[in-house]
Amino acid sequence: MARRALVTGATGFIGGRVAHALADEGWEVRCLARSRSRARRLETRGMEIHEADVLDAAALRGVGEEVDVAYYLIHSMGRGGGGEFEARERVAAENFARMAKREGIQRVVYLGGLGDHPRSEHLRSRQRTADLLAELGPPLTYLRAGMVVGAGSESYRTLRYLVQRLPAMIGPAWLEQPTQPIGIDDVVAYLSSVPDVHESTGREVQIGGPDVLTYGDMLNLMADALGLRRRPRVPVPLITPWLSSLWIGIVTPVDAGVARPLIESLSTPTVVSDTSGAELFEIEPIPFMEALRRALADDPEVEGTVADRPL
Repeated sequence: MARRALVTGATGFIGGRVAHALADEGWEVRCLARSRSRARRLETRGMEIHEADVLDAAALRGVGEEVDVAYYLIHSMGRGGGGEFEARERVAAENFARMAKREGIQRVVYLGGLGDHPRSEHLRSRQRTADLLAELGPPLTYLRAGMVVGAGSESYRTLRYLVQRLPAMIGPAWLEQPTQPIGIDDVVAYLSSVPDVHESTGREVQIGGPDVLTYGDMLNLMADALGLRRRPRVPVPLITPWLSSLWIGIVTPVDAGVARPLIESLSTPTVVSDTSGAELFEIEPIPFMEALRRALADDPEVEGTVADRPL
């Protein structure tokens, strides 16, 4: 009998890849989407679509029936702020956790962020979400990652746009914070492997690539990957994340409401501090430059002749 997985956020950057990976492994996949029209490509693949919003507890009835494992891959980055954002995240996590427990789902998998004692509202909200899922729902596997490198990642797009559009740039203090980026293929490999790694039940799993870099380092490596000159930076250490997000919103197509939580998360070191969870998996993450090469090769906005250059 085939196993069934429920994937939330299945129309998103990570959720869609997880849904396809599970289907490739023989899972029956049920996708939770707010809009069925956005999930057409998943439906044509043979996946079941349940149209509902996690903020509506009544609409979730039945979505977890006969489900073995559920993936909670929802985060409201860029949607609202302050108390409104926190309340929305809390209600969504509570509704989902209670549904999962009530309908007999055996396990929940959640992807949050790295960073201890973060100043970022969005990183704190991800930790609170994990706490609620663990408290109210079935046993939780809580994966934590820093920047995810892939063609659809807003972090990756921000890096690329900054290098492509600016001959020089300001250098706020957050450019020097260490982070441990990981390629999207490796993130999906961890997520899709969780059901078969029983020792990961009820625990935190911190994941990252082999390279610890600063955002400034990544800007330089992006320039190298694109065959461009490394961009000089003028130190302006006191510029706030709010001003940085406005600046990014002006010089790139990335919305300032999305850029702000990305920048705020860089105020905290996002580096793996405990490798014991990841050691349960037989996965060797690829280096940052290889993840970058794959992202550029998959990016429809980058000419193939650039993306195909050896790094």
